[in-house]
Amino acid sequence: MSALPWLHPDRVALLEAALRERILILDGGMGTMLQGHQLDESGFRGERFEHGHDSTHTHDHAGGCDLKGDNDLLTLTQPEIIRGVHEAYFEAGADLVETNTFNATRISQADYHLQHIAYELNREGARLARAAADLFSTKTPEQPRFVIGVLGPTSRTASLSPDVNDPGFRNVTFEELAENYTESASGLIDGGADVLMVETIFDTLNAKAALFALSELFRARGARLPLMISGTITDRSGRTLSGQTAEAFYYSVRHARPLSVGFNCALGAEDLRPHIQTIAGVAECHISTHPNAGLPNAFGEYDETPEQMAAVIGSFAREGLLNLVGGCCGTTPAHIKAIADVVRGVAPRALPTEAQEAA
Repeated sequence: MSALPWLHPDRVALLEAALRERILILDGGMGTMLQGHQLDESGFRGERFEHGHDSTHTHDHAGGCDLKGDNDLLTLTQPEIIRGVHEAYFEAGADLVETNTFNATRISQADYHLQHIAYELNREGARLARAAADLFSTKTPEQPRFVIGVLGPTSRTASLSPDVNDPGFRNVTFEELAENYTESASGLIDGGADVLMVETIFDTLNAKAALFALSELFRARGARLPLMISGTITDRSGRTLSGQTAEAFYYSVRHARPLSVGFNCALGAEDLRPHIQTIAGVAECHISTHPNAGLPNAFGEYDETPEQMAAVIGSFAREGLLNLVGGCCGTTPAHIKAIADVVRGVAPRALPTEAQEAA
């Protein structure tokens, strides 16, 4: 991948310059914001899927299947809401926003019988974020804004069996995952993403399928985008679902020469601290994190306030652990503003080569 030229060299140069100057701010939770709109089934369907099928497609899809809960679909049926979320995070101080494409793969959209719109979801998701980023870049030329094209983990795992009685069984192959990621990434690139992020990785084999797909896609196109890679530590054991420690996870993906590696979701900031410390001590690339607003309560809600979360993130920054930081589940523009305020003026983590040169 590294031998290929950048697809958008000017934007990459701006991003790299910003990373040298300060800690960059990611956005917060998309689902958290969408839940606030309290959309019903008709709200998710919009006009296009109003009658139980896709009015733009010749075949009957989504008939008899509830679409409520398919947040990615809102990119097509409620685009003004999605763009509004992006703009709210930019207004709060975010440098980069993530596309609304966490489940925009054929595998995940199969739950709604909407496999056929996977490419479109990614392309339009990137376009909405691109429009918001361009608007704010014009408003604040001293703070250019960027679009992260999100590739989620899918709803299947290549390393583990979904059947406890048949440990050798798999419901997805490496090749199927790679095909899904190729299609979704193509949409994100065509829609104008600046960076691609393989995120919330609970199974590193899934991530390897994504990284393989991206390397082949970049080679076919003759140009590449920077990559961000973000795993998820699933509990306080300090391991991913497929059993890797933070350090092992990093060494499993470093061959992709990512722009950044980090962790998101599953845990709050305080519980993520030791794992961020671990990879910050070994990674040759930038470090990112976007934790949840604490752990969910008995009602599945997140109680950590913007001030509480920012206090922990601020200590991360002062320890020299961070290059990019934002929020995941339960976080809002208020959380992102508080985080942006607390890390402002704190030097970003120096890359190992930079630290050696300074010494």
